[in-house]
Amino acid sequence: MTSRPGADLVGRTAELGLLDSLLTGRDGACRGLLLRGDPGVGKTALLGAAAARAGDLGTRVLRASGVEFEREMNFSALHQMLYPLRRHTGRLAGHHRAVVDRIFGLAPRPPPDPLAASTAVLALLGEVATDALSDHRYLVLRMIERERDGGAIAMVVPALLLLCHDTYVHGRWDEAEHLAQQGLDLAAAHGYHFWERQIRVLLASGVALRGDADLARTRSEETTTWAAPRGIEVTEAYARSARRVAAMGEGDYEEAHDQVGRIEPPGAPVFGVPRRWTVLDLAETAVRTGRADEARDHVAAARRASVHRISPRTALICAGAEAVVADETEAGPLFEAALNLPHAARWPWEHARVQLAYGQWLRRTRDHRARRYLSAALETFDRIGARAMAQRARNELRATGVATTTGPLAAAAALTVQERQIAELAAVGLTNRQIGERLFLSHRTVGSHLHRLYPKLGITSRAALRAALETM
Repeated sequence: MTSRPGADLVGRTAELGLLDSLLTGRDGACRGLLLRGDPGVGKTALLGAAAARAGDLGTRVLRASGVEFEREMNFSALHQMLYPLRRHTGRLAGHHRAVVDRIFGLAPRPPPDPLAASTAVLALLGEVATDALSDHRYLVLRMIERERDGGAIAMVVPALLLLCHDTYVHGRWDEAEHLAQQGLDLAAAHGYHFWERQIRVLLASGVALRGDADLARTRSEETTTWAAPRGIEVTEAYARSARRVAAMGEGDYEEAHDQVGRIEPPGAPVFGVPRRWTVLDLAETAVRTGRADEARDHVAAARRASVHRISPRTALICAGAEAVVADETEAGPLFEAALNLPHAARWPWEHARVQLAYGQWLRRTRDHRARRYLSAALETFDRIGARAMAQRARNELRATGVATTTGPLAAAAALTVQERQIAELAAVGLTNRQIGERLFLSHRTVGSHLHRLYPKLGITSRAALRAALETM
């Protein structure tokens, strides 16, 4: 039998009736059923209906599967990968939803161009897959191994991107970068330039997490230059996210607030990515830049929008943000509630950030428990390789009276190339203006760099620079 366009079963009475007669006729002796038709005309929906009806009639269904002839179907590889996610397309913006419908063959218009298709696919994956992937990694890995050698590479590259992202958020950054490199190699070899850019911007966030602010900004700006003229907003948002993380690691909260505000306007939280993960960032940067009312309004708006219900990760992020914006007399129980959420430690970056914020609050209130939470945050940041945040935790611990050491190699790694140049010139007696003239920087920029590198070296003044550098 043939099937006609439209994957919904509504209005397909004649076809459903024919299926029913085939399944119930001849005393239920139907042994096999073959549906043939053009790609995208709705055979899968009819096949599912047939399997369900056969089960109702007491017939044991051994197998119900569809075979697509890839050369006959536009975007067949994406169709196969995304078909289980089809029920979630209603969560997409209208233009993305229309493109995905055309990928599935559910709309009468011609197939979308590759860039529009890739952007819509990225939006769909972000909506439904990124926070829930860890429980299904084995399925994705199995698909990658099956398809990577001569199979559907169009599925393998975005799958590697998803695995890379999932591995980053679970704190296994070396493994994440290995997956990213596999994706980059395949994307370059097969001409998937869109997915190559998505992997590169994820790596920009990775170097920002590790504390290499200069490299993060360079990679972020490269991505923005590519994405902005093409109107790929989600890629631009990821690029800004890298700059936001870099700025926070340097303690530049004004810049971090500006970047997060361009991703997620204050008071307007949404479910999309990466915006759903910025609630804590906006809360912390707003509080630290004197915008406490804005921070509280945004966190309240996120709760009304139920951002915390998306996943355990967003629940931790939102709970941490509520503690950060709370009044000093009310913050303690909120921090405890955030850290005691089920599986909170599965997200080490966010978990350690909440521990650090709680330790800072405890130190301000002269609570002896501050050392415990600051030490726990430092251990996590050191373990996952977040150098800039680890230094912030060390500084807080020193303020409680706990001696911490980073060692010469750790201190050297924490300095960027430009910071090292500035530190060496300042150590031999050059003024900020003289350093600026040599490195083509303003004297204010030099001063800002010095202010940020002192904590990395465990010193508080220019006079201690020479001794600190000599130990490195």
